Amino acid sequence: MTFNKKVMKKYTSIFSLPLQLAIVLLLGHPFQSIAQNMSANDSKGIIYDKEQVVDFRLHTYGWNVNYQIGKIKTYYKTTFWEVGLGEISHIKETRKNSDFAGLNPTAGFSSYIFGKQNNFFAMRGGTGVKRYYSEKASKNGVAVGLTYGGGVNLGVLKPYYLEISAGRDAGILQMKYSPATEREFLDQNPFRPVRGSAGLIRGIDELNFLPGIYGRAGVHVDWGAFDEYLKAVEAGIMLDIFPKKVPIMVNEENRPFFINFYVSAQLGKRR
Repeated sequence: MTFNKKVMKKYTSIFSLPLQLAIVLLLGHPFQSIAQNMSANDSKGIIYDKEQVVDFRLHTYGWNVNYQIGKIKTYYKTTFWEVGLGEISHIKETRKNSDFAGLNPTAGFSSYIFGKQNNFFAMRGGTGVKRYYSEKASKNGVAVGLTYGGGVNLGVLKPYYLEISAGRDAGILQMKYSPATEREFLDQNPFRPVRGSAGLIRGIDELNFLPGIYGRAGVHVDWGAFDEYLKAVEAGIMLDIFPKKVPIMVNEENRPFFINFYVSAQLGKRR
């Protein structure tokens, strides 16, 4: 009996190790499959690593068009570089019709911005990050997240020219603001009335530059966040800062910074 117990104990110890290994393998297989599936699901849908986007933006004091090149780091994070061009207006700008337009409608009178000294354009270039916070399997593939970035801003000042009636014999003068022309710019000279704006091209050869910086942050909503063609909208806040007051108006206070709320529509392609 003692012999049989010893034999049984010996053979039990011999076969116990393979049995334990078999149990571990059998029980471990489902967990291994689950882990592999989770890993696969994390990477599922990441078939693009770059995107190119055109961003059409309207903000509180003007407009902007941006071009972005993005690097898709993970499903939830994209970094991008952007360049753009837009115009910044003064909060107090008001458009006015010539006082003489009703007297002679066929004389070519037009509207103009009262007291405007310069058009101000912004050439922005910078970098940013786009982060999605919604689930990957969200309904209809809509992804919601945040975007933020900033960089340098090259401000461009272009003189704002008016057309001034100089009398029947003198014809029409195109005039920019100076202390000598202040009466005409502020409609205080009844003998030389303002006919209207001289147009956007006039003064293009007299540009002045004012470097600054910008930053922005907003909410980003993307339909089909990882489709080949990108369709998204954004809404947020943007700040432009310059080292001195930007001379846009003659008769209003000018500031060295602009805080804008913006909305934008984005179209692009991933590859």
